[in-house]
Amino acid sequence: MSATAEERPAGAGGLLGARLWRSGAGRPPLLATAICLLMVVAALGGGAIAPYVPDEADFTAILVPPAWAEGGSLAHLLGTDQLGRDMLSRLIAGARISLLTAGAAVLAGGTIGVTLGLAAGYLGGVVEAVIMRIVDAFLALPFILMALAFVAALGTGVGNIILVMVLTNWARYARLVRSEVVSIKKRDFVLLARVAGLRPWQIALRHILPNALTSILVLAVLDVGRAIILESSLSFLGVGIQPPDVSWGLALAEGRTYMTVAWWLTVWPGLAIVLAVMSFNALGDWMKAGFDPRGRL
Repeated sequence: MSATAEERPAGAGGLLGARLWRSGAGRPPLLATAICLLMVVAALGGGAIAPYVPDEADFTAILVPPAWAEGGSLAHLLGTDQLGRDMLSRLIAGARISLLTAGAAVLAGGTIGVTLGLAAGYLGGVVEAVIMRIVDAFLALPFILMALAFVAALGTGVGNIILVMVLTNWARYARLVRSEVVSIKKRDFVLLARVAGLRPWQIALRHILPNALTSILVLAVLDVGRAIILESSLSFLGVGIQPPDVSWGLALAEGRTYMTVAWWLTVWPGLAIVLAVMSFNALGDWMKAGFDPRGRL
């Protein structure tokens, strides 16, 4: 008995690169990639590239319009808010918060979900039944309402917001991985590994998990946008990121009172949220098409 080329186990990096290369997926969406890279640079650069301290008030420059508008100033390219804080600096600081919370939520939630999904799919039986019933319970609830309930119990702050996002996120990975594992464990190379005497955890980690990484990676990229929306929504409602930390959702909430006199207070953070979410979704769709051009993912 021999494994086919498609079923032969591969290393995680080689599997991802080979499948995307062979798919003929072409170049990634340039604008989406550029926006995602810009967001990463803003998050990593932080104070080094921001022209001002994000939470530093300047009462001599309150509600200054963007530089190209009447009354604007080149000292504040995107204008200032009701406390004279530079909007460009606050957008850069907000990118760090958004990427930090989204990245941590995806990484931690994905790790928990992948571990439980791997156990459920490979072990089956009572283990699978218990894990999947818990997954079904989490997926049955609207994630915003569930997040609000967790915030009410745990409190606000960056750490608690990340924990809330993990608790509302892990079940999606568990369901996906369980489905992938149930399919993969029936393939020839897994049967050969069992005949060779490998232990179950060795088979799961060396042979099954690498072949499920493509689907996991696609979901992770798509989930970054979803996590940004969740964090922004909680911050907008006043139960997410709290001052003096800066969040796009918090900036949007603070600026809504001044929409009729200072449109830029809501337009810039709102535009940042929309562009970030659309960009990560576009990258996820491109990767999905590249990994599986027949649309099975």
